[in-house]
Amino acid sequence: MDTKALVTFQTIVKQGSFIRAAQELNYAQSTITMQMQKLESDLGVQLLERGKELALTEAGRLFYDESALILKRMERLQSSLSDLQSGEAGHVRLGVTEPTASYRLPRLLGSFIDKYPNIRIAVEISSSAVLCEKILKGELDFALGTAPGIGNELYFEPLFHETFVVLLPDDHPLARQEEIDPEDLQGHRLLVTSATCPYRRKLEVVLQARGSVTLDTMEIGSMTALKHYVECGLGIALVPEIVVEPAAKGTVVRPIDVSLVHMTIGMSCKASAYPLQMASQRLFQYLARELSKTNE
Repeated sequence: MDTKALVTFQTIVKQGSFIRAAQELNYAQSTITMQMQKLESDLGVQLLERGKELALTEAGRLFYDESALILKRMERLQSSLSDLQSGEAGHVRLGVTEPTASYRLPRLLGSFIDKYPNIRIAVEISSSAVLCEKILKGELDFALGTAPGIGNELYFEPLFHETFVVLLPDDHPLARQEEIDPEDLQGHRLLVTSATCPYRRKLEVVLQARGSVTLDTMEIGSMTALKHYVECGLGIALVPEIVVEPAAKGTVVRPIDVSLVHMTIGMSCKASAYPLQMASQRLFQYLARELSKTNE
């Protein structure tokens, strides 16, 4: 069924005549007549009673009400498709690592959603390795985290450096030092998130370069929980500075040697999909712009 015929029918009823409907739609009257004849033929019912004055048949009254709803739905659909094409609407599947997920992303997403209320965002929080695998499987559109491994099919755009510090109980022996050297961590329990934690791996690389990789570690499943374990005296932790601002009661923060001051954080997506489409690209560009200001 041609939507133009529905518009014509609605206009005829509202105007009360074929002539006025033709004038409003800028059609020839013959075109209006032909459209109505075809519409009634297609439907197999008479919609209008022709005479000195037009009148709706019972079928016409039903069709008038229902066709008005159809046209409104079509208008909404066309508007939604236009928004989708322009990036004003859509669904984005975003992966994020900690601490960005808890400390940076909520404020940024709040501002973004205020500006683009028709873009729906699903956030998955996990490790960079897991998120990159989900991107390759098509389960995520892009992710915020550390750089993916060499040789995969991902595009990575670095955005900012996550600065690290050492968090200690205020009565810990190392708390008396103004700065912590990586070798100073030897012999002290270090709280880490997991064996695959990129921060732990980087620390081990630094210690290996200096001739030692022996670490007494205790694994804690959450980056954001580390400071609470330090507060309870269970060990010390190498954590992003943003996590310990301000430091928890009973703890102190110390800078660590310049060889281990930061980890590069950026956005990853399929290389074949970059630049991303529609809403995903709009969010990608927004986060890239805002997060690149982090180290300014």
